[in-house]
Amino acid sequence: MSSFDHTQLDDVIHGRLRLGVMAYLSTVSPAPFLELKAKVNATDGNLSTHLSKLEEAGYVRIEKTFLGKKPHTLVHLTKAGRTAWIDYLNRLQALLSASD
Repeated sequence: MSSFDHTQLDDVIHGRLRLGVMAYLSTVSPAPFLELKAKVNATDGNLSTHLSKLEEAGYVRIEKTFLGKKPHTLVHLTKAGRTAWIDYLNRLQALLSASD
């Protein structure tokens, strides 16, 4: 059995909602806030809180503009975010492999 240190999982990504955000953004980036909110089944406030944590880590970039008079927010996965996501997936794979 290979060793695996579960403490190496990225706590910023590992939260269930943030995991969903990162998974979605890895395939659709940028994503409109409202679309992302629907995909991860979150409230405005809850998603905003989790996006702030991802933004502080440098994993996402928030772009706020207006379309006419309506606010329009896009969420971008950054290069650092993509790297962190791939690393997270690799560490999960190591965890799964350790159980063989």
